[in-house]
Amino acid sequence: MDKTGKPKRIGILTAGGDCPGLNAAIRGVGKTAIVNYGMEVYGFNAGFLGLINKDYTILKESQLSGILTVGGTILGTSREKPYKIVKSDHGETHKPEMIKQTYSELELDCLVCIGGNGTMKTAHMLAMEGLNVIGIPKTIDNDVWGTDVTFGFESAVQVATDAIDRLHTTANSHQRVMIIEVMGHNAGWLALYAGMAGGGDIILIPEVPYNIRSVCKKIEKRYENKKPYSIIVVAEGIEHPKKGSAASYLAEAITTYTDIETRETVLGYIQRGGSPTPMDRILATRYGAFAAECIANECFGTMVALKKGDLTTVPLDEVGGKLRLVDPNHQLIQKARKMGVSFGDEYMQN
Repeated sequence: MDKTGKPKRIGILTAGGDCPGLNAAIRGVGKTAIVNYGMEVYGFNAGFLGLINKDYTILKESQLSGILTVGGTILGTSREKPYKIVKSDHGETHKPEMIKQTYSELELDCLVCIGGNGTMKTAHMLAMEGLNVIGIPKTIDNDVWGTDVTFGFESAVQVATDAIDRLHTTANSHQRVMIIEVMGHNAGWLALYAGMAGGGDIILIPEVPYNIRSVCKKIEKRYENKKPYSIIVVAEGIEHPKKGSAASYLAEAITTYTDIETRETVLGYIQRGGSPTPMDRILATRYGAFAAECIANECFGTMVALKKGDLTTVPLDEVGGKLRLVDPNHQLIQKARKMGVSFGDEYMQN
């Protein structure tokens, strides 16, 4: 209830790329808000477009049942960036003003924005406009600043690891180099974790500069040591000189320099789809339920986060525009190096 005794009315939206666990987070917010706090919940369709176009659904508890295990998002999503000037028949319209108008007309007490880095940046800007906003971090890239982990990450690691496991058998059968490219424009968390879980021989991530000669030397050394195949796990965002995918560049370069048959696999959107893992369901639910608690306590202008296993909040002004990247000296990288895993920088080090 608000100070006048009316039930609090909140909005929820999912923005940016989809990932497993979005429905679990919607359910966590909505069920806790309705059942425990007696709030009214409005779901906005297609991310920030729903606010701009006043396109929403009033969510009842019954609509939130049965969605915990379902991939995607019942609210839909988009990559709409509202902080731009758009043209209309009546001249220029400022989208944030349209969002503020919808927020005001529906008499919302808070807006819950579920998304990644771009969504958190927009959420902060809306908070600066005077809206009560709470963010929930999601992304398979695990690169949202301020939290130890985002939901969607573990599910993507599982998908990527399963793919690597399957590539081991065909790589061994044909004695080939197999390259698997996973998502991660700026952050290599997914490649690092899937590469380690799947037994990758070479892991290339944006945060660790690599040298193609180091990669080729590692492969040749493995063949000299009677290891007839190699698995390379690469993040899509590594630097390379060609227009195509990172995997295609590496395959061409390795074949040219070593004359060893090389094949590439780009997982692409497969990593985002499907049902979330049990741990992602739990994490998304925890984030959602905690967000509803934060609304009840009027802890606005924050993003819910997990730090050392505990739920907490981080001010949105500390999150927007920042990335959580892999430290090149991360413990997992250090352990991997001691096991003989290459990160493509040995030649540069020597």
